[in-house]
Amino acid sequence: MTDINAVRGEKDITGNSVKDLELEKQDMYTTTIQDGGVVRQAEDGGVAASGEPAEDKLHRGLSGVHMQMIAFGGSIGTGLFVGSGKALATGGPAFLLLNFMLVGAMVYTVVMALGELATALPAWGFAMGWNYWLQWLIVLPFELTVATIVIQYWDVDQKISPGIWIALFLVLIIIINLFGVRGYGNVEVAASLVKIVAILIFFFVAVIVDLGGSPSGKYLGAKTWHNPGATHNGWKGFVSIFVTAAFAFNGTELVGLAARESANPRKEVPKASKQVVYRILIFYIVSLFLVGLIVPYNNPHLMGAKNASSSPFVIAMNIGGIKFLPDAMNAVILVSVLSVGNSATYGASRTIAGMAHVGLAPKFLGKIDSKGRPIWAVFISLIVGCLAFLQYASNKSVIFSWLLAISGLSGILSWLSICLAHIRFRMAWTRQGHSLEELPWQSPVGIWGSVFGFVFNMLVLILTFYIAVSPIHPASTVSGRLNDFFQSYLTIPVIICFFIFAKIKWRTKVPTLVEIDLDSGREIVPIEILRAEREEAKRQPFSKKALAALC
Repeated sequence: MTDINAVRGEKDITGNSVKDLELEKQDMYTTTIQDGGVVRQAEDGGVAASGEPAEDKLHRGLSGVHMQMIAFGGSIGTGLFVGSGKALATGGPAFLLLNFMLVGAMVYTVVMALGELATALPAWGFAMGWNYWLQWLIVLPFELTVATIVIQYWDVDQKISPGIWIALFLVLIIIINLFGVRGYGNVEVAASLVKIVAILIFFFVAVIVDLGGSPSGKYLGAKTWHNPGATHNGWKGFVSIFVTAAFAFNGTELVGLAARESANPRKEVPKASKQVVYRILIFYIVSLFLVGLIVPYNNPHLMGAKNASSSPFVIAMNIGGIKFLPDAMNAVILVSVLSVGNSATYGASRTIAGMAHVGLAPKFLGKIDSKGRPIWAVFISLIVGCLAFLQYASNKSVIFSWLLAISGLSGILSWLSICLAHIRFRMAWTRQGHSLEELPWQSPVGIWGSVFGFVFNMLVLILTFYIAVSPIHPASTVSGRLNDFFQSYLTIPVIICFFIFAKIKWRTKVPTLVEIDLDSGREIVPIEILRAEREEAKRQPFSKKALAALC
């Protein structure tokens, strides 16, 4: 058994200290530039390519706290606070809760798979390509549109033009991005803390309201589950909520995208992956359960309101009769919306910059300035945010529905791709003679977790197609039915067009397990260091092991 203290100080059974091994790891490669990429040439003639282009100068400015809060802040926002209202009205509290639990379980497998991929291959973590870029590109104008709806809670008569608010929020996001990745990370930490505190307060207040301790004095218990009922619209009501749930969980995978800018991806990505998932599951499931106890699915505000009063969280506070809490909750929703918009700019810009580095997007989009910002990628993402001004040309609720549908399915396709990438990665890893012991970190649910995630996402796509063809409330005209179908399934034909274009342009083929490149971008950690760290972990007391399992 290797003694970690001996390894750190004197010598272990290999005759090397961990410090020496780390130095050897750095010294065993000489760096050369070939075709715009950095290649680490081993002294014994072997090659391990880092996969980092010469012009890739993204700064590793994200700490462990940043990594955790980025994934947390990028997820908890419009989908939970606003989108859940429509989902509650469509399927009732039981279907709402069940959908979010199922999607949450699937997202857990996705983030665990992504944590393993991003730890082994931190250059970009994963490659979602144009679909992932489209997903985040659409989110920014969507969130800006929602922000104006949230503002209307206080400005019902729209004395201040929504266009002014959109411009102000865009300027705010621009200023944040001027400070680079650390500025973005700091803002997400602050926004996430606001969300955490607000949801914890909501837990406490919601329990009091449900038990009749609020100014309204009405005991609610589980009455809403009996009248009007726990479910609504039957099977179609259940299926219809999947896209909303998927949209609400979008962003949990940002931890993989941020791995490239993490100070220590091998340590921080696994920790962030574990912490983010259970935190989000707790916050989502508990908060939606409490909402379902207080707000009946037939509450007229859920579907009829044109501002943030349609949020079930705000409705719950109003039902309790606590005067200042609805305003406070609405302010939290506004912070959450802008936080997700900020994350959208980060996600879209880093994705398209990564694609540019590997030749899948115009080269100028991969330009990184001296402060580590993909300047042109950020600029394009912010310009697309101006689509929010389209609310002057159409009803903003229509825009809300279209953008929600596009981003929701894009997230499902991204998760499906992550699971497939992890399955192929594990199969290729074994086929090429590697052992799982060589991986810096392994997904707790392994390859079978990714199989579950892949199958689940495929089923969601099939069921979404079913509900798009046969909706709960079909339109009376052919044009109306076509409009509803494409609102639900527009992402699929768009992605198919991208796929066909790529096939024609690059004539790519699916590589065999032997052909898959497992070296480019891989963080090669000496096996002695990994073994010593694992031996140290085994000798930890149970309390520390339990804490490590969660943290």
